[in-house]
Amino acid sequence: MSALMAVAVLVMPGQPAQAQVQIDITQGVTEPLPIAITNFVGADGGDSEVGRDIASVVAANLQRSGVFRPISPGSFIQSPQDIQSGPNFSEWSIINAQALVGGRVRTESDGRYRVEFRLWDVINESQMVGLAYSTAPDNWRRVAHIISDAIYSEITGEDGYFDTQIVYVSESGPGDNRTKRLAIMDQDGENHRFLTDGSSLVLTPRFSPSAREITYLSYQNNRPRVFLFNIDSGRQESLGEFQGMTFSPRFSPDGNRVVMSQAVQGNSDIYVMDLRTRDMRRLTDAPGIDTSPSFSPDGGQLAFESDRGGSQQIYTMNADGSNSRRITYGDGRYGSPVWSPRGDLIAFTKIEGGRFHIGVIRPDGTGERILAEGYHVEGPTWAPNGRVLMYFTETPGSSGARSALRAVDISGAHSWNVPTPQDASDPAWSPLIP
Repeated sequence: MSALMAVAVLVMPGQPAQAQVQIDITQGVTEPLPIAITNFVGADGGDSEVGRDIASVVAANLQRSGVFRPISPGSFIQSPQDIQSGPNFSEWSIINAQALVGGRVRTESDGRYRVEFRLWDVINESQMVGLAYSTAPDNWRRVAHIISDAIYSEITGEDGYFDTQIVYVSESGPGDNRTKRLAIMDQDGENHRFLTDGSSLVLTPRFSPSAREITYLSYQNNRPRVFLFNIDSGRQESLGEFQGMTFSPRFSPDGNRVVMSQAVQGNSDIYVMDLRTRDMRRLTDAPGIDTSPSFSPDGGQLAFESDRGGSQQIYTMNADGSNSRRITYGDGRYGSPVWSPRGDLIAFTKIEGGRFHIGVIRPDGTGERILAEGYHVEGPTWAPNGRVLMYFTETPGSSGARSALRAVDISGAHSWNVPTPQDASDPAWSPLIP
């Protein structure tokens, strides 16, 4: 990934940085905030084209979040050039804009872009934030995502999630002979590329906290094993040869351990590996299937699924394997628990009445809510701010089921499709890119 960028704070003379426009997204947003996003002006035709592209990506990010409603540029009265010397707030109030974004792009003598943007509170007639970035030309899209995060954070008071990536399993071919490859892309589906060639079946990729490594299950030589993949070098490495299969891997929050399941003679238990020493330690020892472990964000606990009580349910336990307890008691079977980066919720898949559901529940087992359902929905993964979930869906077809990615906010009120070139499953959302 291209390196970014010097940052400068921009403040217009006479415009104090005081924020009045705010959205409380903790309970979900039903009325998105109207925001005017003007094209970033350029010093010449090439810079102007980049400025239009950046504004387009920012608008698409904010609209897709469900928190904002970008206003049609056809209704703008003041031009993007004129707001460079200061907005005429009355003209933006007329079209009901509550927030306004403007910016400009200039190619520097070394060939890098200098991208500036400002966010104004139209109601309070004040600048909320102004920042400048310097970056290589091929990095303009990432600048757009970082600007989107800055706007989202300033107005909601929450961290953004736009400067992130998704790793997932790309699927192609007939239903009885699917080719499954690791693929990676920006959270909006752009900058897509394949990481593996499809010669071995892959499943359940998960990002490391650094966002530069992935752990996943691969059937290389028809032997299911947990692997590590370095995104920058492309190097793949098995985590070891073990008795029985290893699967469902996931990093610890500090990135020093991988927790996974190991199946021996029909019984599956949860183990944790120290990546520095490769020592493996068993955490569960119960009859039945213990799998899908997920650390709490402080690393002190694990959520996992188990059928030790006679049906598939979600349990939590301390990170050393002690004090396990069941937290789901509703109708149906529960699985694929994933602890929120905020620590306040655990996402899960639930199967009830022949339908699949994506839901969330508090770690103490209270407050269960269903956010999505369908013929087959599975594999929830959290955005790094803990406000959005991505998952995959399958719909039946004459030539077999088709899989795709979708996202939903934690209120369940707003959801959207995530574009991929081919069928897609098993998404994993990265942390914010360092």
